[in-house]
Amino acid sequence: MTLSASGTPSGNVQVPPSKSVAHRMLICAALASKPCTIICRGINRDMEATAACLNTLGANIVYADGKFNVDPISEVKKGGLLDCGESGSTLRFMLPVAAALGADAVFTGQGRLPQRPLSPLYEEMTAHGVSMSENGHMPLSCHGTLPAGTYTIDGGVSSQFISGLLMALPLTGGDCTINITGKLESASYIGLTLNALKQFGIEVQATGHGYRIPGGQRYATPDGPVTVEGDWSAAAFWLTAGASGAKQVSCTGLDYEHSAQGDRHIVDVLRQMGADISATANSVTARPSRLTASQIDCADIPDLVPIMAVAASTAQGTTVFDNIRRLRIKESDRVRSILQLLSGAGICAYATDNTLTVTGGPARSFTYDPSGDHRMAMAATVLASVKNIRVTIKDAECTAKSYPAFFDDFNALGGNIKIDN
Repeated sequence: MTLSASGTPSGNVQVPPSKSVAHRMLICAALASKPCTIICRGINRDMEATAACLNTLGANIVYADGKFNVDPISEVKKGGLLDCGESGSTLRFMLPVAAALGADAVFTGQGRLPQRPLSPLYEEMTAHGVSMSENGHMPLSCHGTLPAGTYTIDGGVSSQFISGLLMALPLTGGDCTINITGKLESASYIGLTLNALKQFGIEVQATGHGYRIPGGQRYATPDGPVTVEGDWSAAAFWLTAGASGAKQVSCTGLDYEHSAQGDRHIVDVLRQMGADISATANSVTARPSRLTASQIDCADIPDLVPIMAVAASTAQGTTVFDNIRRLRIKESDRVRSILQLLSGAGICAYATDNTLTVTGGPARSFTYDPSGDHRMAMAATVLASVKNIRVTIKDAECTAKSYPAFFDDFNALGGNIKIDN
């Protein structure tokens, strides 16, 4: 689907539920003792992929009326084909979980997923006796059972490897240790995993170099339903539209003070650039502001870089984003995709190996291919609104990966979406 975006959004929007939280809750619930209800007022392709993989392993997860009803795995189904779609989280979480269950599963996926890195998780699992087919290719077969023991992971590639092990190792029954080497990236996502594990009765102890998981534990279903909180990654697009554009935008379903999501720092970044943003217990409001350039460390907020680059394009001066190297291994090479987006609009931007530099300035209408990357398609839409231009976006349906209702919400807020074909 190709569409054209223009217009200025304003008003209130209910943000979708966090897929990062939903992945973790679904896995914990499927490994628990009794059925569980997960309130999740919206679903996307990545959530569907995780639920489908868990069903293949023997769970029974049904989504209806804004909630997942989860019957946990009582008997592991072996030899199943686990289709992860384009979800890196699903693959990196489910690979160690399936191995800990001894599922002898085969993994497949679409888009760039087969090329996204599995090292060093792959090597650490094989070092502990799990047999897998060649890394970097799909289908990927996984045979054998992940044992208890000590695991060592470089924290500089993806925190998802650590989260996957944290969810898998309680299933081994024995004492386990995860030692993290190098600089830990996206640490807040590990915080989300630890929160979900605690909610489902799993104790994890922090050590000086990682985590210890005491043996003899079992996942336990909480009393009553659990709720997936609003998605700060999605809210970032609307808050940037409000701060960088001409009209106020409010996002409901967010708790800035208590959320463990790292992307809540979009509020801090925009404030650092001069944005007028206020937060209550359930909402955040961004008002039109005169933004100025800043220097931003992106090590723990890589998913915010596409929309922060849009904010930088409206700021006075030159903004530098540091520690952006890992953006090259996302759903697209996001460094390249951001440069294509900004250059298409006539905005000055360039990148080095680990930095992105954006100078604010005027923009022109243009046509953009987001390379199948949901965050890039949404960033292009917000760019159109804050620069008062029209951007024609190819393959726009890729937003369904994380935010299927994005364009509907854009229209409801007063934007203008025209379907070209």
